[in-house]
Amino acid sequence: MKINTTRAKRRLLLNPALALGEAYMDGEIEPGSGDLYEMVDLLALNLMEGGTHPFEKLMEKIRWLRRNLDQLNFADRSKRNVAHHYDLDARLYSLMLDEDRQYSCAYFPIGDETLEEAQLKKKRHIASKLMLDRPGLEVLDIGCGWGGMALYLAKEFGARVTGLTLSEEQLVAAKARAKDAGLEHMVTFELLDYRSWTRPVDRVVSVGMFEHVGINHYKIFFDKIRSMLKEDGVALIHAIGRADGPGSTNPWIAKYIFPGGYSPAVSEVLSVVEKSGLWTTDIEILRLHYAKTLEQWRDRFMKNRSALAKLYDERFCRMFEFYLVGSELAFRRMGHMNWQLQLTKNVSALPLARDYMVDIERARAAIAEQGKMGPIEAASARAKRDLTLHDERKSRQQNQSGGESSRNL
Repeated sequence: MKINTTRAKRRLLLNPALALGEAYMDGEIEPGSGDLYEMVDLLALNLMEGGTHPFEKLMEKIRWLRRNLDQLNFADRSKRNVAHHYDLDARLYSLMLDEDRQYSCAYFPIGDETLEEAQLKKKRHIASKLMLDRPGLEVLDIGCGWGGMALYLAKEFGARVTGLTLSEEQLVAAKARAKDAGLEHMVTFELLDYRSWTRPVDRVVSVGMFEHVGINHYKIFFDKIRSMLKEDGVALIHAIGRADGPGSTNPWIAKYIFPGGYSPAVSEVLSVVEKSGLWTTDIEILRLHYAKTLEQWRDRFMKNRSALAKLYDERFCRMFEFYLVGSELAFRRMGHMNWQLQLTKNVSALPLARDYMVDIERARAAIAEQGKMGPIEAASARAKRDLTLHDERKSRQQNQSGGESSRNL
C-alpha cells in the first residue's frame, strides 16, 4: 500500500476503520503492486492473524455504545436513509445489477451460475419457503426495491402482491414495470413505512430490508409481522448477518453507504422473535453466496467504470469500488453471511417436515426449463422428474420406517 500524504498517515492512526476508505476516495492511498481487492484482502488477513490494535478496540467499544443512538430509525429518518443510497441514478444499478435489478444476495446452489441465474434461483428459493400453494394469496413485500420479487410471485404463483418502499425512485420504476408486464391488477406498490400497514395478509416477505430496521425497532418489527399475518400466515425474512455475535456497523459504511444500517447476529434476532409470539419454523444460513454476488456486481461495475464516472465523478467511483470490495471481503474473511428466517403465527401452518420446500423449488425449476424445450423433450423431462421425486419420497419413507423399527426393538 502506498500512502501519499502525511494527513492520510495521521488519519489512519487515529481512526483506521473510517480513514482507510476516505483516504482511498481522496486518492491519498493507492494499492502497491496489486489492485484494491488485493490490498484490502491483505489488510483483512493481517487483521485476522494479528488481531485488532488496542486503540481500534477502544473505537469499536465507542461505536458499540453509540449504536442504539445511531439506529434510531423512526419513519422520517428511515426515509432519508433509504434515499441516501437507493435514490441514486438508476443507470448505476442498471449497469451493475442483473436484468431484474435484484439488489440483494443471490443464490448459488451449484456455484457457477451467472448473476441472472443466481438471482432467479434466489427468488425461487424464497418462494418455496413462502409455500404459495394456491393462487390468489395476498402477499406483502416489505422493502420491495424495484419490484422484482413482487412481480415474480404474481407471475409464477398467481399471488396478489403489495410492495412497500421508502424510495420514490424505486416506486416510480416498480409501478412502470408492473404496467409493462400487464400485472397491475395483481401487483401494487406503495410509498409506505411497514409500521403504517393495517390489513392482515396471507404471506409476508422481506428481502434485504431488515438491515435498515435498527436494533431499537426489532420488537416493533416482529410484533408488526405477527399482527400482519392471518392465522395460517407465513413470513420469510432474508437479511445480512454476522457469525461472530453482536457488533457495530463499520463507520465508513455507516457514513457513506448505509446510514442507520446494521447487520445483526442471529442471536440478536431470535431473542426478539421468541418474545413476539411467532414460531420460528426454519432458519438457513447462506455463507459465501453474497461474496459471489458482490464479485459479479464488482466485475460489472469495473467494466462500466468509465461510463459511471461520467454520471458522477472519480471520487464517487472510488467510493463505490471500495464499498463493493470491502463488502465482498466481509463475507469471505470477516464472518458476514446471510440468513433466511421463516416464521408462522400458528404452530400448524406448515407441513411437519421441510421436504415441501425442495419439492416446490424443483418443480418450479422444471417448469422454467420446460419453457425452453420442445414438447417431446418436455414430456421426457416431466417423466424423469416425477420418477426422481417418487424415488426420493420412497427413500425418505423407508428411512423413517427403519428409524421407527429400531426404536421399537
